[in-house]
Amino acid sequence: MKLGDWLAEAPFALAMSSGFFSFYAHTGMFDAVTRRGLRPQLVAGSSAGAMVGAAWASGLEMPELAERLIGLARDDFWDPALGAGLLAGKKFDRLLRELMPVTDAERCRVPVKISVFDIARRRTSVIDRGDLPPAIRASCAVPGLFHPVWIDRRAYWDGGILDRAGLAGVPEGDRVLLHHIAAPAPWSRKGPPIPQRSNMVTLVLDALPRSNPFQLEAGRKALVLAREATQRALDLPVHDGIVRIATR
Repeated sequence: MKLGDWLAEAPFALAMSSGFFSFYAHTGMFDAVTRRGLRPQLVAGSSAGAMVGAAWASGLEMPELAERLIGLARDDFWDPALGAGLLAGKKFDRLLRELMPVTDAERCRVPVKISVFDIARRRTSVIDRGDLPPAIRASCAVPGLFHPVWIDRRAYWDGGILDRAGLAGVPEGDRVLLHHIAAPAPWSRKGPPIPQRSNMVTLVLDALPRSNPFQLEAGRKALVLAREATQRALDLPVHDGIVRIATR
């Protein structure tokens, strides 16, 4: 069965993995999926995946997010301050609030599951209610880059620390499409293994340009390449729960 047919066959959840500045790649991928009229019944993710999923669930369509990310400048989120990390995150919070049509998780069009790392308990927690910008910032708070984010008297860091795939909030047994970022995390030397789970199809887009705060142009290229590769991938057959395609 082709990937597009599998997604159209029955309701599905969309999970998007962490991967530093991979919100560009996630946006390109998700844009291609929604252009086919395929829309998830639940979104989940860690870090960049949480940001893109929550933005869509809040009512923002992917072409709008793509336009905002293409015009993103480092100064839009760069706010160095003393603390346990380089950036305070206040500019990031303001950017999210300007971007999202609604910021209350319970007003979103589909459920949102955001993976975060609970620093004190040293485990993954899933936030699915309340104010979304702090939850997104927490899930994106790469240690050393961002200050920890405090929510309800608990401190959180990047959800990808333990839940790289962003699957913690997806109930077992649900049909799920996972967009897997194959590149290594900033704190790792090798890329993560592809997760195994029943009722899941994993989409892997190989050879995407890697972006960071000083290479945003690479992110813009990744967005376009991810969109084009996903358009092709939707017409490819699923083999052993995986669709893998080179982007260039």
